[in-house]
This record gives sequence, structure tokens and C-alpha cells, in this order.
Amino acid sequence: MIVILHPDTNREDPAYRQLLEYLKGLPDISTSTHEVIGAEQRLTEIYLIGDTSALDSHQIECFKIVDRVVRISREYRILGRHKDDDRPSHFSYNGITFGQDNLNIFAGLCAVDTREHVEQMLRALQQQGLSCTRMGAYKPRTSPYSFQGHGRVCLPYVFELAGKYDIKVVAMEITHDNQIEEIQQALTLAGNSTGVMLQIGTRNTQNFELLKSVGRQREFPILLKRGFGITLEESLNAAEYLASEGNRNVIFCLRGMKTNYADPHRNLVDFAHVPVVKRLTRMPVCIDPSHSVGTRSAAPDRILDILHATAQGVIAGANMVLIDFHPAPEQALVDGPQALHIKELPWFLEDVAIARQAYERRCQAQQKFG
Repeated sequence: MIVILHPDTNREDPAYRQLLEYLKGLPDISTSTHEVIGAEQRLTEIYLIGDTSALDSHQIECFKIVDRVVRISREYRILGRHKDDDRPSHFSYNGITFGQDNLNIFAGLCAVDTREHVEQMLRALQQQGLSCTRMGAYKPRTSPYSFQGHGRVCLPYVFELAGKYDIKVVAMEITHDNQIEEIQQALTLAGNSTGVMLQIGTRNTQNFELLKSVGRQREFPILLKRGFGITLEESLNAAEYLASEGNRNVIFCLRGMKTNYADPHRNLVDFAHVPVVKRLTRMPVCIDPSHSVGTRSAAPDRILDILHATAQGVIAGANMVLIDFHPAPEQALVDGPQALHIKELPWFLEDVAIARQAYERRCQAQQKFG
């Protein structure tokens, strides 16, 4: 059960202490308080943990500081979409809104290699009117001999150039909690010229200590990739780990499932789960067609498989696309064979716009005939 207080409730208010005393007196029930600080107001939610089936929600709603009570209908207490739960499914960060009803494109380098390539990429994004990118500084790899990323060495020029080209959010994977501090320090030295979305890669979806550390920080939103060898439910519970530590600004990313049945693609595309995740949770849903498909192969219609997969996810209602581009894919240090060329960016964006229009028309048809 979730007890939602009126916006901007003061914890020093005697009515707040009165409510807490009442809740603490409930037998076999423990409480956990979470605050959501938005641009205009602060929301306080109190989670009642235990068997709450016998509790009278109307009695709790009689307290004057209580806005409403929501009964938890799913295992994902914080991020789940519960019955009669009209809490928003969006958040804003550094001027960009992320929600279940809009779409953001994060095109960029899977792994940062040179300053020149970073600048070429960001300049191309600005020319196309985009405000977000992906830039990999830390790269977990299957082989210990593969390129692991430049790490904190590249952060200063990545953030400097992001500010120069008015890029608002940089999605960046981390593999250890000390990298959060490295990013914070580099951003400060760059005059906070941009913002960062911390990415948890598929290999770390069940690295619970990393999830807890990332969840405890409130500065950066989080992009969590689905684990490549676990169930959807297990991956959604990983997202709940983040929220349970205090950070609920989480986006869930579908990136394909690891199975031989995916051949000749890199992974089995799982974008049919876009509406499923939106139905089960309030998280915006991202798709990663680059790591799902993994090649630049094209169908007889000459449309790249990656574009076909992207369109499938967008038509299903995806809210974010994480996509690999590179000025010279043949020179990329990581995943070059799947990266699209910068000159293909206008084509990609037009194809996405067509798919998004199709999704919006589908929503209009539902309103007309549903």
C-alpha cells in the first residue's frame, strides 16, 4: 500500500508526525518513505510493507495531509502500475522530458575513440536538431584483451563538446560505482555544460550492489538494459532495486535476448515487450536496435535490418531509441559492424518519424473505435 501525501508536505508539520505515529502502530507493518522532487513541487510517498489487505484505506485517507491511498497490485511497488494509480509516468532532466507518451533519440558512439570523432558526431546531431546522445567511456567486454574504453580520460572533452553543441543529455554506461564520482567531477570541471544518464548494461542487470549504489544517487537518471539471459520479470525487479534505493527516474531498455534462435542477428529482437513493460510499470521504454540486430544487413527492399527493427519498436510505442552511429564505422573500436554512418542520420530520423506517425495514428484509431 502506498500513502501519497499532498504536494510539498512539510515533515515538521504536526499532522505529518501524527500520521507516522498511526502507521507505526499498525501491527506487522513497516514503513518506508520516499520523496520525489520535481521542478515545481515535492511529493512524499509512504510505503506500507507487510500484509495490508485488512487495512482500511479510507481511514488512512481521513488524515488531512493524505492525498490518496493506492493499493499495490504488482510486485514492483515503486515503479509498478497499480490499480487506480494515476501518478505520472514521466520525469524531466536538464530540460528534456522522458515519459511513456513521447520519444527521444540517443544517437552516438557506442565507445568514444577520438576527440575528432566525438566532435563530428555531436555536430551532426546539432544539425539535425537533436539534444541527446550516447557516448561510451567505460566498456565492459567479453574478452579481457578487448578495448575497455578510455574511461575518465575522455570525460573532459566529451562534456566540453556536448556543451559546445548544445547536447543536453549524454547516455553513458558505468561498470563500477566509483565511476559515478568520476563523472560528477568531470561535469563540475566542465561547468555542468551537459547532463548524464547513467546506463546499466545487460551484464550488470543483476549486479545488485551496483544497482543499489546507482539508485542511491539522485543526480542522474538511469537507463537499465534488460538482462540478456534472464526473464523480463527478473529484469523489472532489477529496476525496482534502483527505485527502492530512492531514484525512480528509470528508463527500461529492451536490447534483444541472447539465443541461437536469433541467428543471423546478434540477439532475438524483443520489441514486442514495449507495450508489456508500459502496462506493468510506469517506466518509459527504450529500444536498442543496434545491439539487437548487430549487423548492417539490408532486406531486398534495401532498408537496413536495424531500421526495420527500430520501426517495429517505435510503432509499438517506444519512448527512446538508443542507436549506434560513427563517422567511420570501419575505424570504430567497439561494434563497428553494427554502427550506422553519420551520413545515414537524416534517413534514420525520417524513418523513425514515419514510424512514430504510424503509432500516433494507431492511438487515434483506438480512440475512434475502442
